[in-house]
Amino acid sequence: KDNIDFSGLARVSHSTDATDWRVEHPILVLHPDNEAEIADLVQACIELDLTIIPRGGGTGYTGGAIPLFENTVVINLEKLETLGPVRQQTLPGTKQQVSVIDAEAGVVTRRVSDAAAQQKLAFAVDPTSQDASTIGGNIAMNAGGKKAVIWGTALDNLLHWKMVTPDANWLEVTRLDHNMGKIHEQETVRFEINRYARGSGPAQGSKELLEIPGAAFRKVGLGKDVTDKFLSGLPGIQKEGCDGLITSSTFVLHEVPEFTRTLCLEFFNQDVGKDVSAIVEIKDYIDTTDGVMLAG
Repeated sequence: KDNIDFSGLARVSHSTDATDWRVEHPILVLHPDNEAEIADLVQACIELDLTIIPRGGGTGYTGGAIPLFENTVVINLEKLETLGPVRQQTLPGTKQQVSVIDAEAGVVTRRVSDAAAQQKLAFAVDPTSQDASTIGGNIAMNAGGKKAVIWGTALDNLLHWKMVTPDANWLEVTRLDHNMGKIHEQETVRFEINRYARGSGPAQGSKELLEIPGAAFRKVGLGKDVTDKFLSGLPGIQKEGCDGLITSSTFVLHEVPEFTRTLCLEFFNQDVGKDVSAIVEIKDYIDTTDGVMLAG
């Protein structure tokens, strides 16, 4: 009963996110204790004819967590905060062993970065909101950050994720042949999709293999293309909760350079075109320089 909240405070605080837009108050807020509860909760909401909104840290600027109808339930996933240790795993489809980390949807992004840093590794997803945003939201929004210039966004660094679909069943996605780099630089990107019935039921059908040309993920010249929400049918990522509720994930971690330096640029002329050209020229130069990487 402590996790089913009809209070005015809960309803008001879950009626908006970082946008500060408000349309309707949700009818109630749910705070599940663990991942296993999510599918049954979604099924109960379906039976009650409630609109469902998944919510993490509430740091989004697109309005994805804002209720539009009164009969809405917000499922707050902040209690799903299990963060595993950095571990070694062989990348599925390859013989390469890399460092990875497991994180549930409610883990605050900064905690993952700190855990990686303690092992002298880098977690590539570092949005400005990382002190408050959560992993589930990072996946749902395909979050980026400064390190995205080097290693890409959440999409590029995910190895595995688990979610509950809008029909209250389980779906797991595993990336095969991970290139440990930007996804659009790989000729063909493969994902294995498994669907499971609620509870301990059998798998629903056989495994599905999704094969997508890497170039399909990004427009040429863009580090992140937010216009393509469909992402060639890849479930969960960049869908802002529309495909279901992300519950847990595994990310790859990266080796970091021995030394880091910060370069600060200031521009004082009125010609923005020259400013941009200067930045592009610097990036092009560093891209052709061995042993040097550029974050933004």
